[in-house]
Amino acid sequence: MKREEFFATWSKLHLDAEIKGIVKGWLSISYFIARGLSALRITPNILTLLGVLTATAALFYSNSVIALIFLVLSLICDGVDGSVAIVSGKVSQFGATLDAIADRITEGLWFVALYQWGIPPEICLALFALALTQEYARARMASLGFHEIGVVTIAERPVRASAISIFMVLELLDFSFAPYAIYVFTAMATFSVYQVMRAAHRYLA
Repeated sequence: MKREEFFATWSKLHLDAEIKGIVKGWLSISYFIARGLSALRITPNILTLLGVLTATAALFYSNSVIALIFLVLSLICDGVDGSVAIVSGKVSQFGATLDAIADRITEGLWFVALYQWGIPPEICLALFALALTQEYARARMASLGFHEIGVVTIAERPVRASAISIFMVLELLDFSFAPYAIYVFTAMATFSVYQVMRAAHRYLA
């Protein structure tokens, strides 16, 4: 499967989402990783479960390089399982459902990890609530027959995962401004929800 065909299939499966910016960059990386994993006959559902397991493992090594490694592995597994499904021709409704459930579990674990790294619990809960709101709004729009993603926000899932990883790197390097990065990210997540809700109002009101 060529990259352009992969992009077209991914877009169709994600409510005709426009592929640009950081999303296009991540999908390009995901495509090449997926080709390798598909050649090794690693199934997308296995990757989905590995994403949850590695996110869980990160909780046992808080404030350490090992935690960061597990988080990055979780991000990779979580980010390429759908790509492997597309490349290997194993897209299924069961896989999509499993992936959606695993995404919510994994994201919750990421924010528990943030709490372990010293971020106030109210910020962690707010970030989790914002992520859930954004994803639920999109799912609800789809259930009402809206067949477009509406808008690619400034805090899509790859951005959320990357922001947490960046924070951990800054913490490990003892940068004093590291906590402020999370507050900036919280503002981005809030605006992201606003973008989705504005799109929902525009198309469904």
